[in-house]
Amino acid sequence: MSQSPIDPTTDLLPMVKQLNELNPNSLLHRMHIEVTEATRDRIVATMPVEGNTQPYGLLHGGASVVLAETLGSIGAAIHAGPDRIVVGTDINATHHRAARSGLVTGVATPISTGNTLSAWEIVVSAEDGKRVCTSRITCLVREAPPGS
Repeated sequence: MSQSPIDPTTDLLPMVKQLNELNPNSLLHRMHIEVTEATRDRIVATMPVEGNTQPYGLLHGGASVVLAETLGSIGAAIHAGPDRIVVGTDINATHHRAARSGLVTGVATPISTGNTLSAWEIVVSAEDGKRVCTSRITCLVREAPPGS
């Protein structure tokens, strides 16, 4: 299996931040998502509610899904290793309650990280610790195209 030989406790945050700086116009930047922790077994990020709301002033459900897909994709890419790429093939989300202000925090943990598929669970919580959304993403793992 071509999983990354990185120790599960190794801090990968500098690598993730460097990767995110490759495209300063990415959705991660537009949504003001900040990755705060990155290891092989846990990716954490925050996102402000303000600017990511629906017309009633509540956190947009799609914003929660953007946060979830960002975290799950980062985790899958770490597990895939530098010579492979990942693309999301399926994502779902259950919205439990509204967030009205402050930051939400997403925590991604692996469900299954194989040679072909990588599945992650992402829990998005409000500042009071209450769960806002639970999401699951499956990413397809492929060899990186030549020159990428």
